[in-house]
Amino acid sequence: MNSIFTLPLFIPFCFFIFGAILGSFLNVVIYRLPLKKSVVAPRSTCACGKLIPFYLNIPILSWIILMGKAACCKASISIQYILVEIITAVLFFLLWFLFDAKVAICGMLFFSILIVATFIDIRHMIIPNILSIGGVFLGVFISCLIPEIHGFCANTLQDHCYSFLSSILGIIVGTSLVYWISTIGELILKKPAMGEGDMKFLAAIGAFTGWQGAFFSLFGGALIGSCLILPYLMYMKIKSPNEPRIELVPFGPFLALGGILHFLFLEEYVRSYFDKIAWIFT
Repeated sequence: MNSIFTLPLFIPFCFFIFGAILGSFLNVVIYRLPLKKSVVAPRSTCACGKLIPFYLNIPILSWIILMGKAACCKASISIQYILVEIITAVLFFLLWFLFDAKVAICGMLFFSILIVATFIDIRHMIIPNILSIGGVFLGVFISCLIPEIHGFCANTLQDHCYSFLSSILGIIVGTSLVYWISTIGELILKKPAMGEGDMKFLAAIGAFTGWQGAFFSLFGGALIGSCLILPYLMYMKIKSPNEPRIELVPFGPFLALGGILHFLFLEEYVRSYFDKIAWIFT
């Protein structure tokens, strides 16, 4: 009989657990980073000010056992906490299951940035520079070090150079796309269409995924966002026709979703699509 330690899913399951633990830390970053507080100290506390003991701070399980209520004061615990932990855990599981170790670890760093930026953008309508600009520099550095994330082998110096150029091109294309869409949108709508934070954030995504990933993240993210938001807006309009309409919608989460889908599942399909239409430009 095979031991559980030899099963193919055991190591990815370990990274599911690791993802849940890291997701708990990402929740701290999401809460404290916009407030310019240290993400290391002090220890996590309840809204009432009491320290949360370690046995009540177990990722995923604690929220479920406590049924979303604080043990000390019974205040509601935001569903964001368990969502971040589950999302991080599932994504880490998929990364380790789908890729080799080096690419999987790079993906974990990339996805951690995307998750934190997503939830900060939802709550505060901002994407801090440490995530966007920091993500740009981290993406370029990782691309130089591990060219496999851009589909190159690591056999020669040329592969590392090509990977570096792919990262730089992703930054340029990501920045340019958002700039021109924002400029044209502002001319048509007479108000800002996309924020500067989205431009820097897409540049960070392009640094990890190349220009094709940046392109897909923008337009794929816009398509996904439209499919999710338009039905909701129509429902709210029918339900409350006299309520003021939503003026601003954070776009960062949809850029992040596009980047995640491209990295996990769609890179080969997107590359194949652009290869098929390359004859137009030759």
